[in-house]
Amino acid sequence: MHPVIVIPRRIAVTIVLVLYLLAPISQADSYTLAITPTMPKEQTEEYYRPLAEYLGTRTGHVFQIEAHHNYVAYWEAMRRENTADLVLDAPHFTGYRVAKANYQVLAKIRDTLSFSLVTNEDLLLFEPAELIGKKVVTPASPSLSGVELARMFPHQMRQPTMVSTQNFNQALERLKSGRASAALIPTPLVSGDTTVNTVTTTEPVPHHAVSASPDLPSEVRQQIRQALLTAHESEAGQAMLEKVNISGFEPADNDLYRPYAALLEGVWGY
Repeated sequence: MHPVIVIPRRIAVTIVLVLYLLAPISQADSYTLAITPTMPKEQTEEYYRPLAEYLGTRTGHVFQIEAHHNYVAYWEAMRRENTADLVLDAPHFTGYRVAKANYQVLAKIRDTLSFSLVTNEDLLLFEPAELIGKKVVTPASPSLSGVELARMFPHQMRQPTMVSTQNFNQALERLKSGRASAALIPTPLVSGDTTVNTVTTTEPVPHHAVSASPDLPSEVRQQIRQALLTAHESEAGQAMLEKVNISGFEPADNDLYRPYAALLEGVWGY
């Protein structure tokens, strides 16, 4: 029988601490979170920082926001590179990533998305055709609003003068300053605004979705999906949702968004 060696408690604790310090350290990975450019680049980075920080806290990784100055630059980066690890994007861009680059939809913002064609309160119109020859502002195609505006006026000889802006805030400012007759704006942005008249509203489509690159590890995708779908259940998640003005996230899949890639057909570079 071998003698039992009793190690003093203080020495035992020291040994455990040394072994812990020498153990392999799991380091956080860094991933990119691309955001569709509905606002200026710097504002996008600031506005969605709470979302990036929330995902970082829930997953143990770091998420760097990737923003662009306008939809044309965003489309070029998507079409040529498509390297973002994680994306919060409109339905047609989400569908494009699903169809062309095998991205996986993780979750979507609750509810649907639509755009309202509005005029100033002193210009009352009843149908889009009354805007032929007049200035209408919205972010340029391939933004979803730009695509929807083009669909409103399919006849090449009967068009308004389409004026592009970098984002919806600029479009609304141009309208209210009298530099345009109408603007196509996300419906929630003008809902309840008594200084504008609504001419028409587009058919609702699925709201923005979060999709992941096929290169993003499956366990990280699952962590992100779980963090988004349960955000409304925790104080930290609720605080994040309030800061980024999102009602919450709900389940979604590739089949829901894949058909909307067709909205980009005819767009340069598709």
